Amino acid sequence: ASSSAAAAEASRDRLWFASWMRWIPTSRSDVIQSEQRLLTLVKTPYVQEQVNIGSGPPGSKVRWFRSASNQPRFINTVTFENKNAASAPTLVMVHGYAASQGFFFRNFDALAAHFRIIAMDQLGWGASSRPDFTCTSTEETEAWFIDSFEEWRKAKNLDKFILLGHSFGGYVAARYALKHPEHVQHLILVGPAGFSPESDRFIQFRSTWKGAVANFFWDSNLTPQAIIRSLGPWGPNLVRRYTGARFGTYASGNILNEQESTLLSDYIYHTLAGRASGELCLKYIFKFGAFARSPLQESAPHWKVPTSFIYGVDDWMDYKGGIEASKRMKVPSEVIRVRKGGHFVFLDNAVAFHAAVLYSCRKHLPE
Repeated sequence: ASSSAAAAEASRDRLWFASWMRWIPTSRSDVIQSEQRLLTLVKTPYVQEQVNIGSGPPGSKVRWFRSASNQPRFINTVTFENKNAASAPTLVMVHGYAASQGFFFRNFDALAAHFRIIAMDQLGWGASSRPDFTCTSTEETEAWFIDSFEEWRKAKNLDKFILLGHSFGGYVAARYALKHPEHVQHLILVGPAGFSPESDRFIQFRSTWKGAVANFFWDSNLTPQAIIRSLGPWGPNLVRRYTGARFGTYASGNILNEQESTLLSDYIYHTLAGRASGELCLKYIFKFGAFARSPLQESAPHWKVPTSFIYGVDDWMDYKGGIEASKRMKVPSEVIRVRKGGHFVFLDNAVAFHAAVLYSCRKHLPE
């Protein structure tokens, strides 16, 4: 028995050493396990699943990956059922760039008291499949996200739902609602990207040598994730420092506690350091400075879904883009600004964010 135990211990030591020697200490199983650890902070029971969305958009030559096979791809999804499921509306939550659904961990309990919550990792991020990114234009790149979301909707058998998107997820949600308005009851855009046209300041900056250099790196698709990967075993510590600094900046007095910060930073690292995929969308949809190549303001007159914009008062995303788009819309719309919140307002001031969401959905919630 003792020799067997010694052999087992030696085997564990070898596995530990092999893991430590990996340059990028992560894997898909690490992403899933870090998500499970983070969601232990949520009290509401949930179901996690990998939803099969097939190999690509039906009838399209654009596949989710560079392959001639019909290998299916999967969307990581968590569902929090409401105890009043018969009357509670469904709220689908879509994360932003360089994020994943676990970023909403502080919101699931409060919102699940009023909604059936379904949160998903977009294709190419989080614990979803990370196929080779083969898009070469704005149109193809938008289709990558919109069509994969639509295949996910079909697989989940969703008909009508409230759609909430944060930052880049707001851009995707808006584009989806423009293409498939029949499925979206209400659109909630939280600090959405892609509404404002490029500012004169950025146009002038791009004409300088510093702007030219910055634009070169942007067009080279040098992503934050690539930097994290390049740091190898030093990456986790950098992410921990970032998490501690960022989510203590804009706070309502309820900043991340030690456990939340530890679990979130671990989760962020594994989602960032995983295989490059959806992150490579950036240069095709946005110009340097995060200005959309096709600003959503231009589509505002064609909006068919009632829309609520939610911004943190300290959000770096310009709320005036939402105001201008709202003026051009022919459907009901509103702009809500939450105090003591930055771009991640749902983490910075969760209580006020929940109030803003409930107010936005007042026509869809039972009295």
